[in-house]
Amino acid sequence: MKFYTADICDHHSDQIQVVQPILHSYGGATTFDGPIYTVRLFEDNSDLVVLLRDVQGEGRVCVVDVQGEYCAVVGETLIGFACKNGWAGIVINGYIRDTHKTAQIPVGLVALGKYPLRSTKKKPGRQNIDLTFAGVTFRPDNYLYADDDGIVVLKEKIDFQ
Repeated sequence: MKFYTADICDHHSDQIQVVQPILHSYGGATTFDGPIYTVRLFEDNSDLVVLLRDVQGEGRVCVVDVQGEYCAVVGETLIGFACKNGWAGIVINGYIRDTHKTAQIPVGLVALGKYPLRSTKKKPGRQNIDLTFAGVTFRPDNYLYADDDGIVVLKEKIDFQ
């Protein structure tokens, strides 16, 4: 079903959180939506690799909060796993790389920016927890809508009849 985040804001303003415009699109899909699954990382994307490679996304959106020093936690390999396993998108409070390839893969990918250095392996992440960044609290199983105008989060999916 086609949606526009501006219309969602107009019709559901009392129910939404709007993500601050600090994230940029780098994936092949600029419009995507789905239930939220969360991951917090500390400079180590190992948990994210396992999640995107081994878990069926079932149309979910993986929201990632990266703590620590600058590093890229997603590139062409991980977005390829996400595509193969049915993830609708990845939203990252952090950095990505391989943008010449990620833009060709039909999965939503938004991040703070690009950084060529990959993550190190330091510390396990945490999954399925509340994350707060960009003015929004992302809760597991809340619903995320993203398009060229921005990203909005609601407690549940909207029926667009």
